[in-house]
Amino acid sequence: MQLKKWLYFLGLAIIFSLVLVACGSDDETTNDSEAEPTEQEQAEDEAAQDQQAEEETVYKIGATQIVEHPSLDAAYQGFQDAFTDAGLEVEFDYQSAQNDPNNASVIANNFVADNVDLIFANSTPSAQGALQATDDIPIIFTSVTDAVAGGLVEAMDQPGENITGVVDLHPDAIKNTINFIDTYFEGAKVGLIYNAGEANSVAQIDAVNAAVEGTSLSTVERTVATSADVQQAATTLVGEADVFYIVTDNTVVSALETVIGVANEQEVPLIVGETESLQKGGFATFGIDYHTIGYRAGEMAVEVLTGDKTTADIPVEIPPTMQLFLNKDAAEEQSIEWNTEWDEEAQFLE
Repeated sequence: MQLKKWLYFLGLAIIFSLVLVACGSDDETTNDSEAEPTEQEQAEDEAAQDQQAEEETVYKIGATQIVEHPSLDAAYQGFQDAFTDAGLEVEFDYQSAQNDPNNASVIANNFVADNVDLIFANSTPSAQGALQATDDIPIIFTSVTDAVAGGLVEAMDQPGENITGVVDLHPDAIKNTINFIDTYFEGAKVGLIYNAGEANSVAQIDAVNAAVEGTSLSTVERTVATSADVQQAATTLVGEADVFYIVTDNTVVSALETVIGVANEQEVPLIVGETESLQKGGFATFGIDYHTIGYRAGEMAVEVLTGDKTTADIPVEIPPTMQLFLNKDAAEEQSIEWNTEWDEEAQFLE
C-alpha cells in the first residue's frame, strides 16, 4: 500500500515537472517569436525620439540690436515669427545698444558668458561685436548693408564658420534711386547725411557717389556722430541741396523726424532708403520689406539650431524683391510737382 502511494506521488511529481518544462519552453518560444526590430524600424524610432527631444528643447537666443527704429524692429519681429511658424520653443534675450557700438560689444560678450545657443545680430555694429566676441556660437545677422565691407564674411557665397545672414540692401537700390532723382530732378545737388563711423553708411555713400558719375547730379555731404547732430546737419544743407537722400544710416534714421521737419518746412524733396522712413514722411524709396529679411534670417537660424545646416552651409542672401514706393502726402508737404508716370511705376503708401 505504501509502495502504491509512493509511486502515485512520484508520478505526480514527474507530471508537474513536465508541465513546468513545457511552460518554460512556451516562454522561450514566445520570446524567440519576438523578432528583432528592422533597421528601418530602428531608424524610425530614433527619428521619433529625436523629434520628441527637439520639441522639448528650449533654445536660448541672444538678440542684439544697435538701436530701436521701425526698420530694425520689423526685422526682429520677422525673425521671431519664423520660430513661431517652425514650432520651436525659444527664449529671446533682447538687448539694444542704444546706438553705441561699444555697448554692442558688451552685449555680445554677455551673451557668450551666458552660453546662448545662437546670436541674432540686427545691424552691422551688432554683427561685428558678436563676431569679435565668439568664433563658436552661431551668429545670424540682418539689417547689414555690406557684409563683405563690414568684415563679417569674405564673400557673399563664402559665409563664415559661425556667421551668415541676410543683407538689407538690394544691389540695384542705390542705382535705381539715383536714376530716379536724375530723371525727375535733373541737375539737382543731392544732400547726404550720414554717420562716418558706421561702415554700412560709408559703403552706401560710396555707392551713391559712384552712381552719380555720368549723371546730371552732384552730391553735398554732412556727417554726424549722434542723433542729436542730425537736425543741425539738415538745416545747414538748406540752400546747398535741392534734394535730400537719406540712406539706411542707423544714427540718422533714428532722428529722421528732424530731417522730415526741415524738408517739409523748406520744401526739399526727401528721398529715403527704406519703406519705414517713407511711412514717417519721406517722399520716395526703392524699398524692401524688413519683416521679410528678418523672417528669412529666422529660417536660417532654425536650420542651424536643428542641425539641418551649419552657418558655413548657408550663403549670405540679398532681399528677394525691391519696389518704388511713393508717399503722396509727403509730395504735397514738400511741394513736389506730381508726374503722371509715377501712377504706373510706383506703389503708394496707404
